[in-house]
Amino acid sequence: MSQIEVKRRLLSENDEAAQFLRDRFRESGTLVVNLISSPGSGKTSLLESTIAAMAGTYRLAAVEGDIATERDADRLRRHGIPARQIITGGACHLDARQVRGELEKGDWGDPEILFIENVGNLVCPTSYDLGEDFKVVLLSVTEGDDKPFKYPGIFSRAAVAVITKVDLLPHVEFDMEAVRAQVETLSPDARFLLTSVRTGEGVEEWCGLLAERLREKRKH
Repeated sequence: MSQIEVKRRLLSENDEAAQFLRDRFRESGTLVVNLISSPGSGKTSLLESTIAAMAGTYRLAAVEGDIATERDADRLRRHGIPARQIITGGACHLDARQVRGELEKGDWGDPEILFIENVGNLVCPTSYDLGEDFKVVLLSVTEGDDKPFKYPGIFSRAAVAVITKVDLLPHVEFDMEAVRAQVETLSPDARFLLTSVRTGEGVEEWCGLLAERLREKRKH
């Protein structure tokens, strides 16, 4: 069997598991958000701020993906939400079968919003459907302003692009309008948010987007 055939088989099996998850989440009315970015862009920090802002109103849970350690899940558990860590042991992305396995291990408290924080990588996670309602790509201002066109796969598939660490803009070279133009070219309908967990900028808008998407899902 060729490498291409193996990849097709793996993606087919993943798609079956993803559809199972999507059907389950549709029945439960759970909004599922798949967060994708390079390592260190601030995914976990944004989730911590999100929990602080929303946990009193919404039931939240998270699945964390990393090559090693449970540090990210531990950080979120300290904020009082169910969080499970998937340790991939070297794989650069999560797949739907892993997520399904974690969800079947125990009581998740019927979350209204489930966050899936993928392994830090802008390439590998892009092709794997996890049963999510939408993908979010995060880009920190410290990473440079050329990333959307360098990684068009994720920036064209993500429904939301979140620029993080904008409080550092005075200290780095980052052309925000150039990034905005690249994102609009790749995904004209994507939401474009500017955030800083240090100052709180954009966190309310981000949480409002999540609440809006949850309401929309539960209408159907």
